[in-house]
Amino acid sequence: MASAAAEGETFDALRPLLFAIAYRMLGSVASAEDVVQEAFLRYDRASRLGRPIESPKAYLSAVVTRLALDELKSARVRRETYVGTWLPEPLVTDGPVDPAAHAEAAESLSMAFLVVLDRLNPVERAVFLLHDVFGYGFKEIAQILGRSEPACRQVAVRARRHVRAEKPRLDANRAERDAVAHRFFQAMTAGDMGDLERLLAADVVVQGDGGGKAPQWTQAIVGAERVGPLLLGIGRQMREARLTAELHRINGQPGAIIRTADGQITNVFVLDVLDGLVQAVRSVINPDKLRHLGPVADVRALARGR
Repeated sequence: MASAAAEGETFDALRPLLFAIAYRMLGSVASAEDVVQEAFLRYDRASRLGRPIESPKAYLSAVVTRLALDELKSARVRRETYVGTWLPEPLVTDGPVDPAAHAEAAESLSMAFLVVLDRLNPVERAVFLLHDVFGYGFKEIAQILGRSEPACRQVAVRARRHVRAEKPRLDANRAERDAVAHRFFQAMTAGDMGDLERLLAADVVVQGDGGGKAPQWTQAIVGAERVGPLLLGIGRQMREARLTAELHRINGQPGAIIRTADGQITNVFVLDVLDGLVQAVRSVINPDKLRHLGPVADVRALARGR
């Protein structure tokens, strides 16, 4: 039986991978952390009972995937009554170490990509992520899901076809994306319509997720002629409420955390950038999806106080 210290070392080493799988499956930081913690508890119980675990990675990956599948099925039922547009919980990915470092493609972490994954059914999502993103073999995936290898291969083909049809294209050069984001937030908060217009793609899309708990758009807003004035209005509201845009990488893409003068969070913006232009702006303002980032402001109270 492995010692408690050895078990802890194993779990610590595998935690980034396990979190990466769970977060991409669920689109929720809090739920992913809960799943990973439960997986560790099950691993710990199995070890203490003397059950042979040949590969901690295989065991924990299987438990995390199965728990995430159960959670995802429940979440999809709850989603039927979700108010407005659903977006994943934003994940800050600043710094040299990405919490999802085991996935070779940052693209698979982007909010745009997670929205595409959300259109797959839970099993398709699991097979696609485990094989195409994390490099698991179909034999191992079949054991995790309790299905045959041929069935998993068929699911992968179907899922891959859906993803390729809808997968967003994003600029690969991080420095160029960040430069566009810097200009974008500067123009929006300063009220510079000319510079803002030069940064917006003609068919730019704005989406917001308030979950019925904060004021937000109920549907997507499309087209630079509509999005430009909307963003300028947001910039004006930010100036009036003395809000600041704190630039970060969110889900591997350029974005910003919007804060009040005393540091509380009102919302998070994430940008999709391609060919030097902003293709999409996503705003997460649902307070339940921001609490893992710090204290959250009462946006309705701020709006009343302007």
